[in-house]
Amino acid sequence: MSINAQLKGNQQQDAYLENRGRLLVKCPDKPGIVSILSTFLHTHHSNIIESSQYSSNPENGTFFIRIAYHCEGLNEKAIQMEKDFEQIAAVHNMEFSFHYPKESTRSAIFVSKEPHCLMELLWEWQNGDLDTDIVVVISNHEYARPFVEALGIPYYFIPTNKDIRKQVEAEQIRLMEEYNVDLLILARYMQILTSEFVDHFENRIINIHHSFLPAFIGAGPYERAYERGVKLIGATSHYVTNNLDEGPIIEQDVERVDHRDNVGELKKIGRTIERRVLAKAVKWHLENRIIVEGNKTIVFH
Repeated sequence: MSINAQLKGNQQQDAYLENRGRLLVKCPDKPGIVSILSTFLHTHHSNIIESSQYSSNPENGTFFIRIAYHCEGLNEKAIQMEKDFEQIAAVHNMEFSFHYPKESTRSAIFVSKEPHCLMELLWEWQNGDLDTDIVVVISNHEYARPFVEALGIPYYFIPTNKDIRKQVEAEQIRLMEEYNVDLLILARYMQILTSEFVDHFENRIINIHHSFLPAFIGAGPYERAYERGVKLIGATSHYVTNNLDEGPIIEQDVERVDHRDNVGELKKIGRTIERRVLAKAVKWHLENRIIVEGNKTIVFH
């Protein structure tokens, strides 16, 4: 592809996103909510192009909806639309958020020794299938530096242990602020985060855990799975909370195994599951397809 053709393609993509918005709403369920939302968008000359909804219970339940819409001149209208919607939200007790695809999310990736999840994310990003700016990678090992810096992404080696954890996390938070990071992705970052760190980024840290939670929480899940003789192994991607490996689950997947698979083979199979599960979870977050409800998630695929 010529440089001119590539520039033209980028300009077309920018124009495509310029007038696209997404609206996420959570509120008490009652008749007419969809009509209220569609009327609001129609009043602001917006066309609904995708809509997904869910009710926890049609009688006194909670209603969740994600709407993607097109609105000519959205850049000039967005602030007024959000202000107008505040009045509707107040009347109907709605929690809501507007999102704009043209405003790319800025992501940081944390990684330790095993680079397979990091490499999957970098591949998806290079391919244009991960709609984010990967602005920095942080690791407590040097192993992944060549892969990352070859792509022009800053790489920070910050060794850590329990005795210096507070100083390390202070530096990590400083870097997150310096790079204006929206999303933190733990791509097999094998360090426990303190509550002070997690509280800085509520529902903005996505982790991949190498087991099908809630089974085998904590370290060494493949070893424990082998000892238990399981017939399925899996991986779980979830938001990080202050309860270890118990945050809201975004995505899970499994593969069948049997008695012939030793620990090393389980880990090899598991790495493939981990890669795809984390990539899916990150994509859905970036596309604003997730609403957190308590310790659960509503995911609009």
